Parts: sequence; structure tokens; C-alpha cells
Amino acid sequence: MITTKHQIIRYNKLDRCFQNYGKEYSIGDLLAAVNDAILEYDPNSSGVEIRTLRKDISFMRSESGYNAPIETYKGANGFYYRYADKNFSINKSPLNDTEAEQLKNAIAILQRFEGSPEFEWINELGPLLNDKFGLVNHEQKVISLETNIDYKGYEYITPLFNAIVNKTVLKITYAPFGKAEYKIYFHPYFLKQYNNRWFVFGYNEYNEVPQWNLALDRIQYIEKANHLYKKDETDWFDFFDEIIGVSKEPGKEAEKVVLHFDKEQAPYVQTKPLHGSQKSKVLGDGSLEVTIEVILNYELEMRLLSFGEKVRIISPEQLVTTISNRIKKLNQLY
Repeated sequence: MITTKHQIIRYNKLDRCFQNYGKEYSIGDLLAAVNDAILEYDPNSSGVEIRTLRKDISFMRSESGYNAPIETYKGANGFYYRYADKNFSINKSPLNDTEAEQLKNAIAILQRFEGSPEFEWINELGPLLNDKFGLVNHEQKVISLETNIDYKGYEYITPLFNAIVNKTVLKITYAPFGKAEYKIYFHPYFLKQYNNRWFVFGYNEYNEVPQWNLALDRIQYIEKANHLYKKDETDWFDFFDEIIGVSKEPGKEAEKVVLHFDKEQAPYVQTKPLHGSQKSKVLGDGSLEVTIEVILNYELEMRLLSFGEKVRIISPEQLVTTISNRIKKLNQLY
């Protein structure tokens, strides 16, 4: 059985419905929920019929599917469907045989491109997927990536991605840290990950800012809005060229930042540059002078502070003063 993108969307939507003990989903409710999910991904789709839905449920229950404990119960308004085990989820299950075979085939196809300069990422992807999903037998896992399993913004990546692709305006309920919750009409343009957090950039209708930044973990609710989508002309890769992180104050220009790293830290900074513009020069005492061209922002400050006493900021003076004040406040805590 070949699993299509629409099937994956249907299985995931059904999974969430079966997990929801706060609502009794009849077969009609399930069909409506599944078709809404499909239309969100593909507005041109005609959805599925009830026969297909019943086949999906049967497959999810089967051993070749997910062995899902889907039960039928009689409620006040007729029969409804729900997991017998409220903690079950297909996303907690290992890959079924069909998925494992398809993933193996996909990896085999990708690995044909190994060695080509533009496909260097495959050298990491193949072993990672093989290990992560147990497609190659090992006594224990041998690869680990830094990630945050408790991050609460992951569920918004797919709807935001679909809204970007389909040019859909969203009404977003947002709760910044330390401030009151608010709602905005938002035209999403670009998703970016930084420091294990996800951010979406787009046009904020309220203040007419075209490159507004929202952290996904502060989003409370997303719904579609029937507004005309404002076209975006931003080159987003160029947009991030001049910054470290995601903060870019409108109108600010990149500045030359000069840093001196001690000789113990020097080789680490040489092999893992701070920024794409980095230029390095080894000084007489073995320390390293690093120059980068960036816009000054909060993420740059935090990155420099992470080096502690192993770096000294030479210029610009504004950055020297900012970091010096932060160190003085830090010293007052101890």
C-alpha cells in the first residue's frame, strides 16, 4: 500500500479526533474534520467520501497500520469513535511495515546523490533516518540531534507552512512574555528556526509592518481570515544575511564588529564561525582577531556573553558599552 500525502493528513487528523475525550465524534463529524484538514493543505481538493474514511479507520486498526485501539461507543446522539487508551497516538508508535519500507526506498533514492556538492546534506540525513527509525539494526542508537521535545510551537508549523504556500491571511491570537494577549491579522511569509525555537515572519495588518516576527511557542490560536493576501517581495535569505538570530530593527545598518578571542577559544571560533561574514587573523600572542559585519541585536549580545571571559569586544563602542553594562548587572547578582 502506497501512503500518499493526503492519507498522512487524514491519519493525523483522525488521530487527534480519537484522542479528544472532550467531544464525541460520529462518522459524519470525522468526515467533516478530515475534509477540513485536507482543504487546509490543498484548497483545490474535493476531499474524500465516507467509504475512504472507513478504509482509513480499518487500516489504522490493522497490524499493517498502527494497531490503533479505535473503539465504537454508543452516546446520547448515536455512535461515536474514540481510542480506548486515551494516551495512544499514532505519532508515539514505531513505523509500521508500510512506512518503514517506503522510508527505506526514499533513503536509497536520496543516497544516489551522495558526492554531489549540492547534496552534501544527504550524507547526514541517510544515517540519521536509518538510526532514528530503526531501519538498520543497532544494539543502541548512535546519533543524537539537539532538540527540545517539550517545545509547544511545533503544532503550528504545518498550518503556517500551508498558509504561506496557499497565500492565506490568518487571524492569530498571540501572548508575548510579560504582556497582554492580543489578536492580529497576519500574512505569513517565512518560517525560521533559531536556537531550538521557531519563528514566523510576515505582514502585520494592524501596524503595517511587513517583516513582523512571531515566536511559534507564544501563539495561542490560529484561524483563517477572509482578507486579501498582501504579496511579499522580500528576499528572506538576504534578509537574514546581516544578522545573528531573528531580530532585525527596521532602518538599522550592519556594523563592523571586532572581537579578540583568547588562544584557547581561537580554534573553536575558526572552525565554527559566528557569522558568514567572519574574517580572522591570528595575533602575535596566539589570540584571534575576528571581524564580522552584522546588525547589532539581542541575539548577538547573548552569543558574545556565552563566551564569557574568553572574548573581548573591541568595537563598535555602542556594543562595548552594552556588554559592559550587562556584565556589571550580572556581577551584582553574585
